[in-house]
Amino acid sequence: MYGVGIDIGSTAAKVAVSRESKIISKFVLPSGWNSRDTAKDIYRELSRQGITEENSGIIATGYGRISVPYAHKVITEITCHGRGAGHFIEGDCTVVDIGGQDTKVISLEGGVVSDFTMNDKCSAGTGRFIEVMANSLGITIEELIELSTEGSNTEITSMCTVFAESEVISLVGSGTKKEDIANGIVNSVVKKVKSLCTRHGRSDTYFLSGGFSGNENMLKKLEYELGAKVISHEDGRYTGAIGAAILGEKLKK
Repeated sequence: MYGVGIDIGSTAAKVAVSRESKIISKFVLPSGWNSRDTAKDIYRELSRQGITEENSGIIATGYGRISVPYAHKVITEITCHGRGAGHFIEGDCTVVDIGGQDTKVISLEGGVVSDFTMNDKCSAGTGRFIEVMANSLGITIEELIELSTEGSNTEITSMCTVFAESEVISLVGSGTKKEDIANGIVNSVVKKVKSLCTRHGRSDTYFLSGGFSGNENMLKKLEYELGAKVISHEDGRYTGAIGAAILGEKLKK
């Protein structure tokens, strides 16, 4: 029997398939504007691989988890990201997921979630915040983070995404260098992540999951700000889906 994890985020849907706790398939699709349509596209791809409701335990998680009608169970991102991170690393650590709609910090002890914190109400400190700011500068998210390594001495003070965007536009109008603005944007996010992490006490190791996990510059900035080792994995963006898939295997036992 297979375990299938479907993690539908605000911008991308990650899918992982496991068997005996080993990942045998994974793929990603754009979330699109309708999560139910995305869920249908996912099922078509799973069926093409010979994976169905009958021979699998399917768990949905993420922003659009309630839009997967064929899921056998819905589980929170906290549990799935915690289990997924435990698949990649051994020992205690703190998991950081800078998601599109929220940022999560999860403490793992012995591979089990012991505590978690999420940012509240405002999208500042999230992937969406970075996306909006990148659009304001006319560049991609990847270009913004890369550019930020070349800048300095600019601070984005607004906690609200709308006001922060106006602040960025004003900085552009005043002739501030784009790399300095980019540096201020990324530092703003990293500092908010640090604030969330501080509530959990100091950790020797942090694991970055989600869409930013493959960005070396983001890893380095977080490492500098947190003053501790920040690691990830080449499949880090699939952390939630992998955790859900492994948990899904247990549904059929």
